[in-house]
Amino acid sequence: MNLKKKLDDEVKFRNSYNEVNENKPDPILIAREYKDEYISLICALFAYGKVSLIVKFLKSLNFDLLKESENKIREELRNHYYRFQKPLDVVEFFITIKRLKEEDSIENIFFEGYKKENLILDGLVEVISKIEKVNSYDSKGYKFLIGKKPSNKLIGQSPYKRWNMYLRWMVRSDNIDLGLWNKINKRDLILPLDTHTFKVSQKLGLLTRKTYDLKSAILITDKLKEFDLSDPIKYDFAIYRLGQEMII
Repeated sequence: MNLKKKLDDEVKFRNSYNEVNENKPDPILIAREYKDEYISLICALFAYGKVSLIVKFLKSLNFDLLKESENKIREELRNHYYRFQKPLDVVEFFITIKRLKEEDSIENIFFEGYKKENLILDGLVEVISKIEKVNSYDSKGYKFLIGKKPSNKLIGQSPYKRWNMYLRWMVRSDNIDLGLWNKINKRDLILPLDTHTFKVSQKLGLLTRKTYDLKSAILITDKLKEFDLSDPIKYDFAIYRLGQEMII
């Protein structure tokens, strides 16, 4: 069986609402309860580590706090923490998202950068710049959560896995992804490269590089465009499951 057919079959098999459930958890399980771009960003940026613990933490959060005062946020989240994020990091992150919500939609902010040359990285620069502008809070855990603004140097740079996953959720629309945005073309998305998709891509011959970075994410994306130019990242979740379930 050729690789394109194998991956197309896997995409079709995985494209089911029930593919994500309590027994097969994923951060999008929480995001799809709300179908909100701000809550989805919280879900995506906390999506590192063991998936069951990610979902457990997300379930502990009261997202209605985004409608409350900053003092209320500080009071209710003072004991919440997750891995590298101390309680103050979680508090300030919620305050940041609340302030972002009062500024504009994330889609509009992202589009301001993206529309120049239809580049995802330009959109990310715009959003992260806005995040830094609305809240000057700084800590190691908070910085890890938000990430640095992308540069033109691809080699050795973070793959922006959590941000690219968020964009997949927002831009694509199927039984997995939410499709809440309409200004960004799905053909421009970048693969949300994680350890599973990285290793599976190497095993399938989608990637020959051994470095886990943004350049590798873009190289795999370019290879997937040979299979579907208009929607290359439709393969992401299927490739991820192949690795997560140790099928490949």
